[in-house]
Amino acid sequence: MNEPPRKLPSRAALLAALCVLTPLGFATKHVHGPLGGWFQDYAGGVVYVMFWMLLALWLRPSLPPARVAWVVLALTSALEVLQLWSGPVLDAIRRTYLGRALIGDTFSAWDFVHYAIGCALAVALVQALPGTVTRCTTPRTSSR
Repeated sequence: MNEPPRKLPSRAALLAALCVLTPLGFATKHVHGPLGGWFQDYAGGVVYVMFWMLLALWLRPSLPPARVAWVVLALTSALEVLQLWSGPVLDAIRRTYLGRALIGDTFSAWDFVHYAIGCALAVALVQALPGTVTRCTTPRTSSR
């Protein structure tokens, strides 16, 4: 059974987007002013899930972006819930800048909303990136 043609993003375009998103994500932690709290607490979460989605698609461009979005949303949500626990290993990781950036240190239910927004934006971004149109086929199984 054939699926309709879909566009596969080019690895070069995904890499370029990753090169923009990475410093942007870290920069959100250093925004101050009237919206500084929102940028530091939530905008980084949007960029965070976008980064993981684009990285996954860079590694496997043939994966359907919507499927990647659901997986990334599930994994980042699990990491968010993990913030409810502490222990020597988790605390040691969270004491570092990179550890706080990757696994966080404070649970907030609002993060789930921002993760979903990041997934939706990443899917839209992937659709806007240059790529090639391909016809994906579902492998046929033998009837032996």
